[in-house]
Amino acid sequence: MATLSFPPSFVWGAATAAYQIEGGHREDGRTDSIWDAFAKVPGAVSGGADGAIACDHYHRMPTDVALLKDLGITNYRFSTSWSRVRPDGLPNPRGLDFYSRLVDELLEAGITPWLTLEHWDLPQSIEQRGGWRVRETAQLFADFTTDVVAKLGDRVSHFITLNEPWCQAFLGYGSGYHAPGRASAAEAVDAAHVLLLAHGLGLERIRELAPSAKAGIVVNLTVANPLDPQNPADQEAARLVEGAQNRVFLDPIFKGSYPSDILESMAGAGLGRIAQPEDFRIISAPMDFIGVNFYNGCQVAGAGAHTQPSEGTAANVPTPAGNDATSEATSQATAKPSPYVGTEGVRWVPRALPHTAMDWEVWAPDLTTALVNLHEEYSGPAGIPIYVSENGAAYDDVVDDHGFVDDSGTRQRYIAEHITAVHDAIEGGANVDGYFVWSFMDNFEWSQGYRARFGVVRVDYDTLERIPKASAGFFSEVITQNSISESRPDLQSVLN
Repeated sequence: MATLSFPPSFVWGAATAAYQIEGGHREDGRTDSIWDAFAKVPGAVSGGADGAIACDHYHRMPTDVALLKDLGITNYRFSTSWSRVRPDGLPNPRGLDFYSRLVDELLEAGITPWLTLEHWDLPQSIEQRGGWRVRETAQLFADFTTDVVAKLGDRVSHFITLNEPWCQAFLGYGSGYHAPGRASAAEAVDAAHVLLLAHGLGLERIRELAPSAKAGIVVNLTVANPLDPQNPADQEAARLVEGAQNRVFLDPIFKGSYPSDILESMAGAGLGRIAQPEDFRIISAPMDFIGVNFYNGCQVAGAGAHTQPSEGTAANVPTPAGNDATSEATSQATAKPSPYVGTEGVRWVPRALPHTAMDWEVWAPDLTTALVNLHEEYSGPAGIPIYVSENGAAYDDVVDDHGFVDDSGTRQRYIAEHITAVHDAIEGGANVDGYFVWSFMDNFEWSQGYRARFGVVRVDYDTLERIPKASAGFFSEVITQNSISESRPDLQSVLN
């Protein structure tokens, strides 16, 4: 088995998000976010869970940083809580001080901070004024960015404006799977535009206040594979799905306009109707890097193109939040509209592949395809670096008597195959400069509550003890060696 080495400057890291790990939801001036409100809706979150305590990182931050150091993780991607930094529309020194202490702890431990300004936790007070549906929120995001960068820009070298605007717009406003739980295609496309504008305005503030810092955005990409690559209906289905998730954000960011075919497919929802002439200049301002979150691809077919197979789960869309297949929450969630606006008639066709606990297909070569396509179609031969800013998998962990999880055959294998896929993308010419595992530790997994565990570190939610899993030891070795033993899924064995 070959050893695959990475460039000496390749970045290895782990990622988390504020609402998923911090807790302390009513401390030091923090007010409610949309996820605090959404978690109160019956059936919205599995088990009725919320992030009030989560992993209690707000109180355990120094020991969490020490654990990162012990594992050899030299880059840490985290997010700031807008509701903690700027509750009620005013800067909160106590909230900012927490992140200042976190950055100092990371730097003291020799860990480079990668700061995501907003990871889905819009303040509820702003949502009540229209949230991401109204243009004012983009300006409010710029003001929030000013607070964070003014405080931390002297020590943080990498800023990310937004995490996964597709999820925020289309899962939050289009399908209701995520906070704020609205289900309107028109609101979803408006939110998409405001999020793009917020990114551009936030980027302007970063440039003004921390001109030496690197800045970018994180998008979640999918690869839509046509059931029959020679069938025009299936090709069209794949084009629509990738347009509705990938190109609807990538084209404005890199090319300064929405793709014409997606404007047509989303015309009924009104994509771009709230845009103003100056918006796209702001949205398409040059970035220093782009982050790609990738979990799974999918296979799709056109309407009526084949004998109807059983339907699968759309790429990156969470399975329903209920605790069992017959729960009321599950039946309600199943009835929610598709977040893929403009893809009416497209069918998701399951592939004969392994699945994670989220019911997401596991096929690492799709990541190679996503990275190479991004490089060739957008970032260009001399373009900006690409970082895999999230990649990982939830499995039903089995815990031994000592609290240890041997996930070498599940999560560790998933990570190994996808790191190999990153290497394949580099060999294919993609300018990929880093990989961040999701997640550093088990946490509040949004509508899945605490039942979906992505961490390479186990969190015992009764005691909040952190226990590294087998995958954490494996990832530590990869970082230390800056290489991996080649690991690729065998399609033939899967199909057999």
